[in-house]
Formats: sequence, structure tokens, C-alpha cells
Amino acid sequence: MISLSKKETVLRPDHRRVLLRPENPSEERRQRIIARVSGLSQDETGRTLDDLKERYAGRHPGFENALLARYDQVEHLRISDRELSPEQKLLVGAYLLREFSFESTALFNPSIVPFPGASENDEVLRFVMSLRAVGEGHVSSIEFRTGGVNKKGEVMVDPAGTFAAMAFPDFDSKYNKELFGRKLYETGYENDFSRQALKNLGQTFTLNDLNNGITSVRRRVKLSAEADFTIRAILLLAQSNYEAVFPDEIPLASRVIFPHSPTEANGIEDARFTAFREDDGEMRYYAPYAAYDGKIVLPQLMQTPDFRRFQFITLNGPAARNKGMALFPRRLNGLYAMLGRQDDENISLMYSEHLHFWYESRIIIKPAFPWEFNKIGNCGSPIETEAGWLVLTHGVGSLRSYYIGAALLDRNDPAKVLGRLREPLIIPSADERDGYVPNVVYTCGALRHGDFLVIPYGVADTITSFVTVRLADLLASLRRA
Repeated sequence: MISLSKKETVLRPDHRRVLLRPENPSEERRQRIIARVSGLSQDETGRTLDDLKERYAGRHPGFENALLARYDQVEHLRISDRELSPEQKLLVGAYLLREFSFESTALFNPSIVPFPGASENDEVLRFVMSLRAVGEGHVSSIEFRTGGVNKKGEVMVDPAGTFAAMAFPDFDSKYNKELFGRKLYETGYENDFSRQALKNLGQTFTLNDLNNGITSVRRRVKLSAEADFTIRAILLLAQSNYEAVFPDEIPLASRVIFPHSPTEANGIEDARFTAFREDDGEMRYYAPYAAYDGKIVLPQLMQTPDFRRFQFITLNGPAARNKGMALFPRRLNGLYAMLGRQDDENISLMYSEHLHFWYESRIIIKPAFPWEFNKIGNCGSPIETEAGWLVLTHGVGSLRSYYIGAALLDRNDPAKVLGRLREPLIIPSADERDGYVPNVVYTCGALRHGDFLVIPYGVADTITSFVTVRLADLLASLRRA
């Protein structure tokens, strides 16, 4: 008998939490804004800036730094040779930013991992939890909360940050020439034009170097439709691989991963974080996520050593498609291993020598019970136990209702399914059915501590609740299945 302990803690969206996001009118209008600000007198600039600080500085940490960072992104559009004053630069940044209520609609689909440096031997295991926040225009971001769980299965979540801030992307991070060329080949854009554009670049290069390489070829070669498409593909690939770093003074619970690349135009969805331990003991955090541009969902990878510095990387290969990819927390027989749902119906297993390239997959779990007849998928990174790999699953049944179940995979060969729950572990209860998307319970990961499994889960794509279950009871039910 599996007994769930429902927790009183509930995380709800708060429209009062806002961050500063870029405002992107046309290039011509941005140029006109810069020209108008540069034409202000010193007194007008001072008065306008003082009023701006009085109204908004208290709402945003590092307010002036954010304004200057935005100015730096558009400085190349300045037509005049005259340098703007520091105050004018701040104003230009302000005109090209806007406040954005990033979690006004929903806060759901959590994943959870141990806090950097935390140990399973700790009486209270500190954790980091990611959540999908939905705001204006149904744009999704990833935000973070911290907390702890004790050996009795009691869960405490720290208050959300008073402020919220995103990290501006650094598109001038270094690209590896060999990997970049391999990614172009995978996407079908490795051709004579791309080879020439990369030819004179070093083994590592920046976006600016890449632009120079493209410009050099364009001067020598008459552009064709194929070359035009190739240029777009090269730049799209580069802009989809970037870094973002939060200042030390921004607390973890105030950090928001906001979509920046063209492939993320409509949001970053459902990050599945795992604490990955390399063979040499080094710990890194990886999170496959769904990048959504409003039309197409593309799987990408987020990685960080400390939840302050993040890298965003494209995943390539025929097996890197659809949503719901989740990485195993260590290599298996020297290979990376991942679960996915390439066909939007079944759970598949894949292996790769390289974290960014996935070529083959094998279906290991198909819908078998009425509550998952529509489709089945994983609910986060597999959890290693003495009995095998514990995988939380989600099943979609009649009336598109979502349920959370579980499966047990062999520890040495995860393609072998040792057991599955015949009935759901978590179902939408009467008070959990209504919300932005009715009849949905869903999680992107769980956390083991001592005898308990902590499962944070989204409710009706609106809020986040918590349950705990005794791990031994769950594993016993799976062995009997």
C-alpha cells in the first residue's frame, strides 16, 4: 500500500514579481530613440533620470547596471560620432527595457536537485527547485526556489526573492569550431558557403568573429538563395548557443532564466534538472528543456556548475527531438544516457558518447493502462536506488487528463523494465482539477532523502504542490507489479 503525505506548502504565481526585459522595436526606431536622448540637454537628462530612479530603482536590484547593460547591446546603432554621457546611456537603456510580470499566470512543472555542496548525510538536505513561470503573452521562463527536507520527510521552502532579475546573455562566448561545424552538418547546412565562412576562423571563435567570416565570404561570392538560408542558419545556431551569468549579489531565489535566443522566442519550458556526477567526482547540473519559438519545439540543454553561470546549448541528432528529455545522473558503461519521447507517445532510451549529439533511441515503455492510453512520458531524471532506476512517469488518459505514475528500470541495463504501477501514484484530486489547464498533475523531477521521496508537482498548469512517499513502499509496489 502506497501512502502519500500531502504537504501544506503551495507555491502560487505572484503578479507583483516583475523583471526588466528587453523591448525591441525596429532597428530604425531604436536609432531614433538614441538620437532623441542624445539631443536632450543636461538638465532635461538629469530630471528625467531622477524621476525614473525614484519610481523604479527600488523595484529592481542593480537597476543602473541593467540599464547600462541594455545600452551596451544597442550602442552599435548610434549614428552620431558623439559619445553619450553616462546619464544618457542610462536613459537609452530605460527606453529599450520594460517591466515584465513573468509569473503572473502560472508557476508549475518543478524539478528539484540537491543544493551545490549538500550531502545526503545532512539531517536537512538543502535543495534547489526550478519552476516554469508563465507571464504576459504566455511567455515561459525558468525561476528558482530553495528549501530543505529533513529525515522525517518534512519540506520547507524558503520565501521567494523580493526582487527578480534575469542575466543578460553573452553571445560572444567562445564556440568550438569542430563542434559548430558538426552541428551545422546535423542541421543540413554544412555546405560550400558555411565551410568558407568557417575556414579562416580559429579553433575557438566568437559571434563577432563569425560575422566577420560571413562578411568576408559575402564580399567574394555572389549570394544565392541557398547561401542566404545558410547565413540565417549559421547565425541562428550561434545565437542558440550562449552563456548568461548572474551577478553574485542576486540571490538564487531572485534569478530568472528568461528566453533570449530566436528558438526561445515564446519561452523556455519544463527544464528537467539533474545533479550529474562525472567519473572523476566532479558535479555539474544539466537540464534538457524545450525551447519554443511560437511554432516549433526544439530540445536544448542548460548546464551550470553553481546556478550562477549558465550555458545554453543546442542538442543535435535524430534522437534529439520532441519534449520530455531527461538525463541519467551518471554515465552508464562510459556513455551518457537519456530518456525521451521522440514519437510523442512512448518512452525511449538513448545513449551517446557526446552530451550534445543523440543519434539512436529505443522504445522501452509503451502505454499499457487506461490512465495512459493516450501517451506516456518521463517526469524527470531517473533516481538511482538499490532496487534499480526509479522513473516517475506521466500518463495522459481520457479527456486529456494527466496522471503521475512510476516505473522501475534495471540498474545495469535500463532497457529492462522491472516493474510499473498499474494505478496512478498521483491523480488530480477534486480541489486540483481546475486551473489554467484543467485535470493536469505533472512534475519534472523528484528528490530522495533518507526514507522519503519528495515530489513537487504542478497542478492544472497553475500552481505547485508537494507530496512525500516512503521510498520502500513505492519500490515494493513496483516489484510486485
